[in-house]
This record gives sequence, C-alpha cells and structure tokens, in this order.
Amino acid sequence: MKSVIQPLFEHRHLVLELSRRDVESRYRGSFLGMAWPVIQPLLMLAVYTFVFTEVFKARWPGAGESSRVEAAVMIFAGMIVHGFFAECIVRAPSLLTANVNYVKKVVFPLQILPWVALNAALFHAGLCLAVLLGWVLATGRGMPWTVVFLPLVAAPFVFLTIGCMWLLTALGAYLRDLGQLMTFLATLLLFTSPVLYPVDALSGPFRAVVVLNPLTFFIEATRGVLLLGQAPHWGALALWGAGSLVFAWLALRWFESARGGFGDVV
Repeated sequence: MKSVIQPLFEHRHLVLELSRRDVESRYRGSFLGMAWPVIQPLLMLAVYTFVFTEVFKARWPGAGESSRVEAAVMIFAGMIVHGFFAECIVRAPSLLTANVNYVKKVVFPLQILPWVALNAALFHAGLCLAVLLGWVLATGRGMPWTVVFLPLVAAPFVFLTIGCMWLLTALGAYLRDLGQLMTFLATLLLFTSPVLYPVDALSGPFRAVVVLNPLTFFIEATRGVLLLGQAPHWGALALWGAGSLVFAWLALRWFESARGGFGDVV
C-alpha cells in the first residue's frame, strides 16, 4: 500500500493543483461554468426516472410494487460506479500523449498523471452520489445506516482503477489504438455489468460472464450499502482489497519499468 499511495502523498500539492485545473478546464468558457457538474447528474437522474417509470413502466426485481422510481435509482447507482471506471480507462491511454511537455521533463513525476485523472473522475462521481443521496432523502425513502461502509467499498475499487490506469497509460504511449479500444470496452462493460439489471435476474452462461466482471462486486456492494441497507460481504471485500492492492503495485512497477522509453515514443 505504501508503494501505491506514496506518489499521491509525496506530490499531493501538485496532484491537487493539477486535478483542480483538470476539472476547471472542462467547463471554462461555458455559460454556467462549474454549475454543470451539478446540473448534469440532476438531468441524468430526472431522465432515468422518467424513462423507466413512465415509458418502460419498469420495476426493480425484488423491490416490491411500491414505486417504479426504485428502478431508476438502482440504475443511477450502477451508472455512477460504471461511469467513474469508464472515464478513467478511456482517458488513461492518452495521458502521456496529451502531456508531452511533462514527459520531456526528467524531474516531473509522471506516475501522478493517472492520479490526477482519477481525482477528476472521483469529483464527478462524488457529485453524482450527492445528487442520488439527496434524491433518496427527498422522496422520503430514508438513508440506511450501512452507508457508513461506502468508503470501505470504494477504497479497493480506487486501487483497482488506478492500477488499470497505470497499466493503460504505459501501454498507450506505445499502442495508439488503445484509446479507441477502451472506448469500446467501456460501452461493453455497461451491458456486461449489472448496471441496468440485478445479477439475480440472470441465469445461464451470461450470468457467469457478469459475475466474473470486476465491476459486478462493486456495483452490487454500492447498491447494498447505499440503498438496500445491506452490509458488504466482508470475505469478498477483503479478497478484493488485497487483490486490488497487489494489482496496483504490479501495474506501478510496470509503469516505472516502461518509463524510460516514453520520451522516445511521444
């Protein structure tokens, strides 16, 4: 863990400043500016609620007949997890080519670039989460006490994501088509993850594919602690935590070993 988070803490002031610039640059020049990060998730949740309650008349399996809004809320929770991961893996392959001036500086800690992009994605995911929680409270549903376990669920997911980003950032310097492949993979993950449906609604070979998807555990655990009042499966969480740390450590080692050739290919 020390090796994985050391770049973040050693250069925390630089990471925070670059993360702030990253977020602000997306909305600079727009009429509403920094109001957009709040407006967008509100619009998304409103659209989901309308489509799944009025158009599809959908109900979330096992949620009872009390409200069709349940389906929209469950889907939005899954979209937050998927959207965070998708944004990170889509941006990772181009981080070096988009910051050539940093690559050419020998003293610049390139390993923090994935942390910067991850922080920006985490900022947007946090705003979406705030909108979801506000919606839940506004509809009188109430907040389960298990929400206190959310950081324990999020930590392994962050380590898994930063590991993927280090790996993809290093590979993206040499394989320029990787960015296009990640865009396709992000879309594929949307349908092979339990975002639009619960795992319990599946059967047969497709269920096995979805269960093996790394996002499945984190989507289901997030819904459990946020909306269903279910504590995470502690054994599985411990395994994912240890596995994510090892994966992130190996990915960082790979990034550092490949760093010597970045200046020649970008």
